[in-house]
Amino acid sequence: MEIKYAAYELTAVKPEQYPKGNLAEIALVGRSNVGKSSFINTMLNRKNLARVAAQPGKTRLINFYNIDHKLYLVDLPGYGYARVSKAEKAAWREMIETYLFSREQLRLIIMLVDIRHEPSREDQVMNECLLGWGRPSLLVASKTDKIARARVGERLEEIRVCLKMKGTDALIPFSAVTGQGREEVWREIRKYVPELK
Repeated sequence: MEIKYAAYELTAVKPEQYPKGNLAEIALVGRSNVGKSSFINTMLNRKNLARVAAQPGKTRLINFYNIDHKLYLVDLPGYGYARVSKAEKAAWREMIETYLFSREQLRLIIMLVDIRHEPSREDQVMNECLLGWGRPSLLVASKTDKIARARVGERLEEIRVCLKMKGTDALIPFSAVTGQGREEVWREIRKYVPELK
Protein backbone atom coordinates (compact mmCIF):
# COMPACT_ATOMS: atom_id res chain seq x y z
CA MET A 1 0.00 0.00 0.00
CA GLU A 2 1.54 3.29 -1.11
CA ILE A 3 0.64 6.28 1.03
CA LYS A 4 1.02 9.64 -0.72
CA TYR A 5 -0.24 11.85 2.09
CA ALA A 6 -0.30 11.19 5.83
CA ALA A 7 -0.62 13.85 8.51
CA TYR A 8 -1.79 14.35 12.05
CA GLU A 9 -4.96 16.41 11.75
CA LEU A 10 -6.51 17.00 15.15
CA THR A 11 -7.01 15.86 18.72
CA ALA A 12 -10.46 15.43 20.27
CA VAL A 13 -12.05 14.62 23.60
CA LYS A 14 -15.75 14.81 22.77
CA PRO A 15 -17.92 14.24 19.68
CA GLU A 16 -18.27 17.91 18.72
CA GLN A 17 -14.48 18.02 18.29
CA TYR A 18 -14.30 15.05 15.88
CA PRO A 19 -13.49 15.83 12.21
CA LYS A 20 -16.36 17.07 10.09
CA GLY A 21 -17.29 15.28 6.88
CA ASN A 22 -17.74 11.62 6.05
CA LEU A 23 -14.26 10.16 5.60
CA ALA A 24 -14.03 6.54 6.71
CA GLU A 25 -12.36 5.95 10.08
CA ILE A 26 -10.28 3.04 11.36
CA ALA A 27 -9.84 3.06 15.15
CA LEU A 28 -6.93 1.59 17.12
CA VAL A 29 -7.39 0.20 20.62
CA GLY A 30 -5.02 -1.59 22.95
CA ARG A 31 -3.07 -1.45 26.18
CA SER A 32 -0.89 1.55 26.88
CA ASN A 33 2.40 -0.14 25.92
CA VAL A 34 1.17 -2.33 23.06
CA GLY A 35 2.84 -0.23 20.35
CA LYS A 36 0.01 1.71 18.71
CA SER A 37 2.25 4.64 17.73
CA SER A 38 4.82 2.31 16.17
CA PHE A 39 1.97 0.50 14.40
CA ILE A 40 0.73 3.81 12.91
CA ASN A 41 4.20 4.83 11.74
CA THR A 42 4.82 1.43 10.11
CA MET A 43 1.41 1.28 8.46
CA LEU A 44 1.95 4.76 6.98
CA ASN A 45 5.66 4.34 6.13
CA ARG A 46 6.52 7.34 8.29
CA LYS A 47 9.18 7.44 10.98
CA ASN A 48 7.84 9.92 13.50
CA LEU A 49 4.28 10.84 12.52
CA ALA A 50 2.89 9.30 15.69
CA ARG A 51 5.22 9.99 18.58
CA VAL A 52 6.50 6.90 20.35
CA ALA A 53 6.61 7.74 24.04
CA ALA A 54 9.35 6.56 26.37
CA GLN A 55 6.64 5.96 28.96
CA PRO A 56 3.34 4.16 28.35
CA GLY A 57 0.10 6.05 28.90
CA LYS A 58 1.05 9.20 27.01
CA THR A 59 -1.83 9.06 24.53
CA ARG A 60 -4.61 10.50 26.68
CA LEU A 61 -6.77 12.01 23.95
CA ILE A 62 -8.16 10.83 20.60
CA ASN A 63 -5.76 11.60 17.75
CA PHE A 64 -6.90 11.65 14.11
CA TYR A 65 -4.44 11.01 11.25
CA ASN A 66 -5.55 11.88 7.71
CA ILE A 67 -4.53 9.29 5.11
CA ASP A 68 -4.64 10.42 1.46
CA HIS A 69 -7.81 12.40 2.28
CA LYS A 70 -9.64 9.05 2.07
CA LEU A 71 -9.68 7.88 5.67
CA TYR A 72 -8.59 8.64 9.22
CA LEU A 73 -6.55 6.36 11.43
CA VAL A 74 -7.86 7.13 14.90
CA ASP A 75 -5.55 6.50 17.87
CA LEU A 76 -7.55 6.03 21.07
CA PRO A 77 -6.05 6.29 24.58
CA GLY A 78 -4.39 3.10 25.76
CA TYR A 79 -6.13 1.27 28.56
CA GLY A 80 -4.70 -0.57 31.55
CA TYR A 81 -2.08 2.03 32.51
CA ALA A 82 -1.61 1.77 36.28
CA ARG A 83 -0.11 5.17 37.15
CA VAL A 84 -3.26 7.25 36.78
CA SER A 85 -6.15 7.89 39.12
CA LYS A 86 -9.41 5.95 39.00
CA ALA A 87 -11.17 9.15 37.95
CA GLU A 88 -8.81 9.58 34.98
CA LYS A 89 -9.25 5.94 33.98
CA ALA A 90 -13.02 6.39 34.11
CA ALA A 91 -12.75 9.50 31.91
CA TRP A 92 -10.62 7.60 29.37
CA ARG A 93 -13.11 4.76 29.32
CA GLU A 94 -16.03 7.10 28.71
CA MET A 95 -14.09 8.89 25.94
CA ILE A 96 -13.22 5.60 24.23
CA GLU A 97 -16.70 4.08 24.56
CA THR A 98 -18.44 7.25 23.36
CA TYR A 99 -16.33 7.25 20.20
CA LEU A 100 -16.55 3.51 19.49
CA PHE A 101 -20.26 3.24 20.18
CA SER A 102 -21.53 6.37 18.45
CA ARG A 103 -19.23 7.30 15.56
CA GLU A 104 -21.03 6.65 12.27
CA GLN A 105 -17.88 7.03 10.13
CA LEU A 106 -16.18 4.17 11.99
CA ARG A 107 -15.69 1.24 9.61
CA LEU A 108 -13.27 -1.04 11.50
CA ILE A 109 -11.70 -1.32 14.96
CA ILE A 110 -8.18 -2.73 15.10
CA MET A 111 -7.31 -4.15 18.50
CA LEU A 112 -3.62 -4.64 19.23
CA VAL A 113 -2.37 -7.22 21.73
CA ASP A 114 1.26 -7.91 22.68
CA ILE A 115 2.23 -11.32 21.33
CA ARG A 116 4.67 -11.83 24.22
CA HIS A 117 1.95 -11.93 26.88
CA GLU A 118 -1.40 -13.56 27.46
CA PRO A 119 -4.16 -11.00 26.83
CA SER A 120 -4.86 -9.08 30.04
CA ARG A 121 -8.23 -8.84 31.74
CA GLU A 122 -8.60 -5.39 30.13
CA ASP A 123 -7.89 -6.94 26.71
CA GLN A 124 -10.52 -9.58 27.33
CA VAL A 125 -13.10 -6.99 28.41
CA MET A 126 -12.37 -4.81 25.37
CA ASN A 127 -12.72 -7.81 23.05
CA GLU A 128 -16.03 -8.76 24.68
CA CYS A 129 -17.24 -5.16 24.26
CA LEU A 130 -16.32 -5.16 20.56
CA LEU A 131 -18.21 -8.40 20.03
CA GLY A 132 -21.18 -7.08 21.99
CA TRP A 133 -21.35 -3.84 20.00
CA GLY A 134 -21.28 -5.78 16.74
CA ARG A 135 -18.73 -3.43 15.15
CA PRO A 136 -16.32 -5.00 12.64
CA SER A 137 -12.98 -5.63 14.35
CA LEU A 138 -9.56 -7.07 13.59
CA LEU A 139 -7.02 -8.44 16.03
CA VAL A 140 -3.32 -7.72 15.49
CA ALA A 141 -0.56 -9.33 17.59
CA SER A 142 2.24 -6.77 17.85
CA LYS A 143 5.97 -7.08 18.63
CA THR A 144 6.51 -10.41 16.85
CA ASP A 145 10.18 -9.48 16.36
CA LYS A 146 10.66 -9.74 20.14
CA ILE A 147 10.08 -13.49 20.31
CA ALA A 148 11.66 -16.45 18.51
CA ARG A 149 10.07 -17.09 15.11
CA ALA A 150 9.39 -20.70 16.13
CA ARG A 151 7.16 -19.47 18.99
CA VAL A 152 4.92 -17.17 16.93
CA GLY A 153 2.37 -19.84 15.96
CA GLU A 154 2.13 -21.11 19.53
CA ARG A 155 1.63 -17.61 20.94
CA LEU A 156 -1.05 -16.80 18.33
CA GLU A 157 -2.94 -19.94 19.29
CA GLU A 158 -2.77 -19.01 22.99
CA ILE A 159 -4.21 -15.57 22.18
CA ARG A 160 -7.00 -17.17 20.14
CA VAL A 161 -7.93 -19.45 23.03
CA CYS A 162 -7.79 -16.69 25.66
CA LEU A 163 -9.98 -14.34 23.59
CA LYS A 164 -12.32 -17.16 22.50
CA MET A 165 -11.77 -16.42 18.82
CA LYS A 166 -13.46 -18.42 16.09
CA GLY A 167 -11.37 -20.30 13.56
CA THR A 168 -12.41 -17.86 10.83
CA ASP A 169 -11.44 -14.74 12.84
CA ALA A 170 -8.29 -13.06 11.52
CA LEU A 171 -5.33 -12.61 13.88
CA ILE A 172 -2.41 -10.95 12.12
CA PRO A 173 1.15 -11.13 13.53
CA PHE A 174 2.79 -7.70 13.21
CA SER A 175 6.21 -6.15 13.68
CA ALA A 176 6.97 -2.45 13.48
CA VAL A 177 10.65 -3.37 13.17
CA THR A 178 10.44 -5.73 10.19
CA GLY A 179 7.14 -4.59 8.66
CA GLN A 180 5.66 -8.08 9.01
CA GLY A 181 1.88 -7.97 8.73
CA ARG A 182 1.66 -4.48 7.19
CA GLU A 183 0.22 -5.57 3.83
CA GLU A 184 -2.09 -8.09 5.48
CA VAL A 185 -3.57 -5.37 7.69
CA TRP A 186 -4.05 -3.06 4.67
CA ARG A 187 -5.82 -5.91 2.86
CA GLU A 188 -8.27 -6.20 5.76
CA ILE A 189 -8.77 -2.42 5.89
CA ARG A 190 -9.59 -2.31 2.16
CA LYS A 191 -12.50 -4.69 2.76
CA TYR A 192 -14.14 -1.96 4.82
CA VAL A 193 -12.81 1.08 2.95
CA PRO A 194 -13.35 0.39 -0.77
CA GLU A 195 -12.33 4.00 -1.47
CA LEU A 196 -8.72 2.81 -1.13
CA LYS A 197 -8.95 0.39 -4.06
